Amino acid sequence: MTRRLPSSTYRIQFSKDATLTDAVGLVPYLDALGVGGLYASPLLQSGAGSNHGYDVVDPTRVSDERGGEEGRKALVAAVREHGLQFVLDIVPNHVGVEVPKANPWWWDVLRLGQASPYASYFDIDWAAGPILLPILDADEEKALSELAVEGDELRYYEHAVPVAPGTGEGTAQEVHERQHYRLVSWKRGAAELTYRRFFDVSTLAAVRVEVPEVFEATHREVLRWVEAGDVDGIRVDHPDGLSDPGAYARRLRAAIGPDRWLLVEKILGVGEELPPSWPVDGTSGYEALRELQGVFVDPDGAGLLTQLAAEHTGGRQALHAAEHDARREVADTILAAEVRRIAALVPVPEAAPSTDPDPGPAADRVRTAVAELLCGFPVYRSYLPEGRAALDTAVSVARTHRPDLADVLEVIHSTMLAEPHGELATRVQQTSGMVMAKGVEDTAFYRWNRFVALNEVGGDPSRFGVSPTEFHMAMAAREASWPVTMTTLSTHDTKRSEDVRARLAVLAEIPGEWAERLRRWSARHPLPERSMELMAWQNLVGAWPISVERMASYLGKATKEAKLATSHVEAVPEVDEAVAAWPAAVMADAELVAEIEEFVQRLALPGRVNSLGQKLLQLAGPGVPDVYQGTELFEYSLVDPDNRRPVDWEARRSLLARLDEGWLPDIDADGAAKLLVTLSGLRLRRYRPELFRGYRPVPAEGPAAAHAVAFARSSSLVAVATRLPVGLEARGGWGDTVLPLPGAAGDWHDIVTDTPVDGSAPALGTLLARYPVALLVRPA
Repeated sequence: MTRRLPSSTYRIQFSKDATLTDAVGLVPYLDALGVGGLYASPLLQSGAGSNHGYDVVDPTRVSDERGGEEGRKALVAAVREHGLQFVLDIVPNHVGVEVPKANPWWWDVLRLGQASPYASYFDIDWAAGPILLPILDADEEKALSELAVEGDELRYYEHAVPVAPGTGEGTAQEVHERQHYRLVSWKRGAAELTYRRFFDVSTLAAVRVEVPEVFEATHREVLRWVEAGDVDGIRVDHPDGLSDPGAYARRLRAAIGPDRWLLVEKILGVGEELPPSWPVDGTSGYEALRELQGVFVDPDGAGLLTQLAAEHTGGRQALHAAEHDARREVADTILAAEVRRIAALVPVPEAAPSTDPDPGPAADRVRTAVAELLCGFPVYRSYLPEGRAALDTAVSVARTHRPDLADVLEVIHSTMLAEPHGELATRVQQTSGMVMAKGVEDTAFYRWNRFVALNEVGGDPSRFGVSPTEFHMAMAAREASWPVTMTTLSTHDTKRSEDVRARLAVLAEIPGEWAERLRRWSARHPLPERSMELMAWQNLVGAWPISVERMASYLGKATKEAKLATSHVEAVPEVDEAVAAWPAAVMADAELVAEIEEFVQRLALPGRVNSLGQKLLQLAGPGVPDVYQGTELFEYSLVDPDNRRPVDWEARRSLLARLDEGWLPDIDADGAAKLLVTLSGLRLRRYRPELFRGYRPVPAEGPAAAHAVAFARSSSLVAVATRLPVGLEARGGWGDTVLPLPGAAGDWHDIVTDTPVDGSAPALGTLLARYPVALLVRPA
């Protein structure tokens, strides 16, 4: 049987405000756009009001808020009627427990403890005593006095937890002491939690899908859809949290069969490859995002922007040092419970420094060694016995930072290698990814703000862009090794949308102009912390125009993630108030707003040139491109929840209808030019898939050759985009630069503008006269 994979996907975020029934009405538009498959966010029953679906509370049924089973069947029928495929996002690592009663398994475990048939479903440290539930106010003693018993429930304001059978007599406090859990202050969760969770989110409890019974229970409903032929592909959320991601992938592949598309949300470091033993088709595409965006960043801007950041913050710290500091901070604070649980597994010899009458110092040494090891991994994690090099590097880095802990590190290292599937190895590897995600993506990437366009999931901000040579090597490698992996430019998890990053990339071409404005604007409207200012002004111009409310919401989250002047755990009210007031103050300054608008106008057109370029290269390049909802037009969003705002579908339908009448729009704010490029790529992939085979660079020749990036996929398809548009304009345009096309053929046609190409080596000034991109094909 020949595998039938989608030519492309279109990601839809389902919620109570964007239901399965709503999506039925969208399918004709997606079909007309040229999309190959609808890619759905998680659809199982999740927490009430969830705008993402990653907090599944009942994996045995479809979310009622999203439309239930009836809505799911109707959507699948519509997708099939239009010849599209259906790709589903699933969440095997954890379930939502914020409202215990909403999750039948968790409720039963709280009620019956280890006697519950679901006790083994969760990764709970039963030896540590009752399950700690960090839901009380900071003043724990006062909060405990406010407990009340109502029927067979113990209540704390809106929180309700079950009372075990036969334990309901007496005061609420006496009843509480008899339960299989203890309610504690929310501040104690980080250091004392006794169940594994998703990162530091105590309301997402990890489940043990490595146990066959748990795999079957958590996947039964989704696999029923697969068996019925309703699902063509699966994307697995956060595989690195699992105890054995490779074994999970093999079990899932066996369950869905060899022909369905299987992707994992694996965040790869630069140069890292998926483990070869995983029977998957690729990742969700963050490594492609780095390459596709990076080739539009001018490396010559690095020097001035680095100097600006150092001057503005009063220090020059290498990214690797900033990342290590941030990783140690999260290991010592919000992930301290995980570190403590690992440390208890380390078989420290009796002769180790336990000669001290106080066992504390010995235990502290082990905890510190564990924390240092977790901070030393060059990538998210290893998968012993695969990926040993990452563990070896982590040990070496940890020994460099703390040579005095070499003995403990050696014990951990040797034990993990001797027992690669043992509990110590398993928990170290699960937790190193948590430390990387929370320490780097969610801390350092909010602190190290030299050039925030690069501070993206799967990115490496220390590498200032991607050279055309590196870009072509990466594309060729993808075609050779992972030809049907997903590629992406925007997701529900990106820190900034593709178009914000494309506009910010222009700053690398005009660093001097940016530096002058940043200094002046920061002096006029300062923030409590200097790196905060670098971040705030870049995001403001990147997402402009933006409302006071959206900017305030973003800054409130970003400054707390940075954990420098305030944080989620240790909020500093005066800092939070100053940050919250900043957007309104800036936007009330009419003179400054006029300056901002003038500068954004300077960035706007070259930013759109970058947007069109990266979109075309994604759509034409190796892999299966995903379009995140709404991004077929220019879309300037920041981190969630900003990137989950409602999409204006009617505007998109209207523009698509005009384009189908032959309209060639200007490259302006309404985004029709981006829609034109998107539909050109999507339709070609869907209706002429044979063109998208192979890969080779197509170098331009002439004085402006460095401003073109082009490649051929087959002998009949060439994609070309403009890079560094400010520099191109400054040098007077393309001049006599040409693009020699493969095969010396003279029958090429640009499908973006629907015009024939002049000869086999067209002048780029002519080829790209209407748009800064072209998608060239030869007749079938």
